[in-house]
Amino acid sequence: MDLPGGKGRAYGCRAVLPVLFRLGPVAILTHDAFSLLGVLTAIGVFAFDLRRRGLSRDPRLWWMVYGALVGGAIGAKVATVWRYVVVADDPTLVGALVDGGKSVVGGLAGAYLGAVLTKRVLGYRRPTGDLFAPAVAIGIAVGRIGCFLTEQPGTPTSLPWGIRLDPQTAAEVANCPQCLTGLPLHPSFLYEIVFLLALFAMLRWLRPRMPVEGELFKVFLVAYGTFRFFVEFVRGNEVMWNGLSGTQLFLIPSVSLLLVYFARKALRGWHAPDPVSVPVSG
Repeated sequence: MDLPGGKGRAYGCRAVLPVLFRLGPVAILTHDAFSLLGVLTAIGVFAFDLRRRGLSRDPRLWWMVYGALVGGAIGAKVATVWRYVVVADDPTLVGALVDGGKSVVGGLAGAYLGAVLTKRVLGYRRPTGDLFAPAVAIGIAVGRIGCFLTEQPGTPTSLPWGIRLDPQTAAEVANCPQCLTGLPLHPSFLYEIVFLLALFAMLRWLRPRMPVEGELFKVFLVAYGTFRFFVEFVRGNEVMWNGLSGTQLFLIPSVSLLLVYFARKALRGWHAPDPVSVPVSG
């Protein structure tokens, strides 16, 4: 196993590491490695919670995990395919899969739909959102380490913790014109990692205190969606309309629907049956 050994470039006091390490001639990419580590971390937390609740022997719960993983992989790609189509000279399906990028928000939406569809196919009626929420939060936090080490950091800032790129590194970071300015930049992925770690702790504390079983995943979606909306302003992603990124335009109706759902539940009483089926049931 050969470490990168000086191949990283400085972001002020840290380095960009596109290659995490090498196994002989095979380069282990940093982003992919932390994405996989995030998935494994989420599965580990999920398995731990299953054992604590005495549910580890139910194979249907693991089929839901598989459904969520497949849905997440599809959603992460579908959410960014439009960017590939716009910039590619000759867009192809293979090109979209290889070069189309991935979206955490799209992956979350796809994973949710995958888990819900799998539950319905299996006929599993007990809510599972309380099991998935903390695991997903910590999994994304771990995966974002790879983003921090390889992607554009954020928009210019005068705050003392801003990170600065040397000219050679700035020229190699894709889709980051602000990187070329030489100004300190927001470490937006660090903001997200810290937020998700705090959210993970909050979700585990809140789980036994929820008035209705299964609603914790919706709490996670509201909290993370709201945070992502605001952190997008310092991330530097492409603006699509009126100063808002594509992620923000997706989050506005999504988080709004969840807030309406919670408002109705609070007004009608948490344990009252809902006459209208909500498509985001956990």
